[in-house]
Amino acid sequence: MTSLYLDVVTPEKVMVSKEVDSVVAPGSLGEFGVLEGHMSFLSGIEPGELRYTSYDETEHVFVSGGFAEVSENKISILVDAAEEMHNIDVKRAQKALERARKRIEESRNTETLDLPRAEAALKRANARIAAVG
Repeated sequence: MTSLYLDVVTPEKVMVSKEVDSVVAPGSLGEFGVLEGHMSFLSGIEPGELRYTSYDETEHVFVSGGFAEVSENKISILVDAAEEMHNIDVKRAQKALERARKRIEESRNTETLDLPRAEAALKRANARIAAVG
């Protein structure tokens, strides 16, 4: 019987809340995996693909930036946004990528742009496209 519990939570909803066999997440220092009995830790979450396996079935979810906490056979992923991979609109992500690139390019000529925000948008768009890719 599985005794690892996964919660993926956004400000709008609980995306996943279930017992799983394993989790692989895009951490701030690279992908990390969690199995039953894993030691406790905290990690930043980068935009990318979160995978979890339950009863020999693997699910894929795109997550944006946030945090993960692993403690006592529970992994909590708190992110700004999450969506099932089959719901990602690639054309929309490509448009967002182009907008972010344009904003970054224009920022070289002006100081009015919030460059970290534009870079974060670029990173999210790239991660969405790569995740379904």
